[in-house]
Amino acid sequence: MTTIKDVAKTLNISITTVSRALDGYSDVSAETRQRVIDAARIMGYSPNRAARQLRKQKSETIGFILPASALRFDEPFFTEFVSGLGDSLSRNNYDLLVANATSDEQECYFYNRWINGHKVDGMVLNRLQVNDWRIKILTDARFPFTTLGKTPDSKEYPHVLVDGSQAYLELIQHLQAHGFTRIAFIGGPPRLINHQNQVQWIKTAIQNCGLPFDPELILSAELNSSSGYSTASQLLELSKPPDAILCINDETAFGTLSAAHAHGLNIGKEIAIAGFDGVHESRFTEPPLTTLDIPLFDIAQLLADMLLEKINGNPLEVDEVTIHPNLLVRASTGG
Repeated sequence: MTTIKDVAKTLNISITTVSRALDGYSDVSAETRQRVIDAARIMGYSPNRAARQLRKQKSETIGFILPASALRFDEPFFTEFVSGLGDSLSRNNYDLLVANATSDEQECYFYNRWINGHKVDGMVLNRLQVNDWRIKILTDARFPFTTLGKTPDSKEYPHVLVDGSQAYLELIQHLQAHGFTRIAFIGGPPRLINHQNQVQWIKTAIQNCGLPFDPELILSAELNSSSGYSTASQLLELSKPPDAILCINDETAFGTLSAAHAHGLNIGKEIAIAGFDGVHESRFTEPPLTTLDIPLFDIAQLLADMLLEKINGNPLEVDEVTIHPNLLVRASTGG
């Protein structure tokens, strides 16, 4: 059986350094800590987890609760996001605790139970809302967390921002060049920060391209394919329907594609459809979906890494990282 002494001997460093590296102490450089983690994994060394947790008074577990609005785990977004979290945490000898909240009340219960019961050392949040109650709970408890997105209040916490303003301008220009000028948007619940941001980016891009912006073509859905289907059907049955539909995420766009097929439309010629997120499945739709691609796996890794640094008391170089989506033009918009 491999021991901590074997790892130290292989790396020609002290047992204390190996122990402190595995425990995440800030007096061990990031390079040395990674060397120790890699060597321990290759050599099959596993420290006494219960003893280490007791010594550090930490659970060595990070929590992620699927928002109640999502309802299920099979959305491609969450598959890639949770995979990224798990990859980062496993490399750092941490576990990931994931739960699926089926209601706002249950989601609130999970947060309070996990915080008060010390089941996790920190939380990762996404799908932020205006006046998000989760941030208030975590901030009031002085509990470490990171977020995808940021609320418009003055609170400071480590987060990753997605700025889609330039990508949407490129998308609208592409649509305009292919003759699509009456543009609709299927967003999410208006309380979501992501919905509000995307509406503003699209409105600005449409106006910058000299096209008319019609607020009646901005609708809300539930961020899933079935809601995307029904909402797109409403748009397509208008007396003057749009010739392009942009969607808040790829999952909504999948339903929109189905609605366009059901209405007998030639997608990419009679109507353009685009999504947001760039999930793997978007390339295999019929036709392949144009989307604004963000590196979900990498973003999740980054949020986990930032959270671990915060938990271990290490200073972060930056509290905010901005990601710019990449426009992937495919056949659904005439590409």
